[in-house]
Amino acid sequence: MDQLFAREAGTGAETVVLLHGFAGTHRVWAEVQDRLAAQARVIAYDLPGHAASLGWPGAGPVKAAVRAVLEDLSRRGIERAHLAGHSMGGAISTLVALAEPARVASLCLFAPGGFGPEINRRLLFHLASARSEAELRDALDAMCGFEGSTSEASVHAAAAMRAIPGQIEKLIEIAGIIAGRGRQGAIPRDALAGLTMPVAVAWGALDPVLPFHQTNDLPPLFALHRLPGAGHMLIEEAPDLVTELIRRQLR
Repeated sequence: MDQLFAREAGTGAETVVLLHGFAGTHRVWAEVQDRLAAQARVIAYDLPGHAASLGWPGAGPVKAAVRAVLEDLSRRGIERAHLAGHSMGGAISTLVALAEPARVASLCLFAPGGFGPEINRRLLFHLASARSEAELRDALDAMCGFEGSTSEASVHAAAAMRAIPGQIEKLIEIAGIIAGRGRQGAIPRDALAGLTMPVAVAWGALDPVLPFHQTNDLPPLFALHRLPGAGHMLIEEAPDLVTELIRRQLR
């Protein structure tokens, strides 16, 4: 495999890059991507080790995903883009911005990974190893807040992804890299404070995967949005807010 898989939609002077979370695919962004396509070129990736990018060489470590995204943007001739990422995709987006800040016009981070060491290892491995639709529904619902639930379309998409030979084994491997010891790697606050592009962060107050208190002591220029009834699955739980925050960065 010599390139990442991505779904493209829309045209325009601005480019938006959408990065899904652990065990997701580009499909989780479909509704948001289609809404944004009226005003920008929008690229939603399958990250290394996931779905159509399962065979990406060296898939697993977040740093490998950072390199893969930067290389693919260069291949597509994209010099600068707005990045939006959920969970693991939020960590990747942040690390892309730290690695090559001139290429990132703005960041929208939805319950991003790497903002503190705590992570729900049990839920992560439950999602990684789930095979049946019933197991997937249970795992995904457990990641939502009191007001959210997983759609049948999301369950079907997750099941279809796991039907790819080797996918479940790769997810378990990646879960071990992320949280094998019950902790995740944390991006230092002083590094975050050095980011100069606009940064919006949205986080569910009831997030059972990455606790809301990881928003404490964020740099003062980060725009923080607290979602009182939401959990971790913000793209599905709050698609209107997710879309609007990205649109604000475009404006």
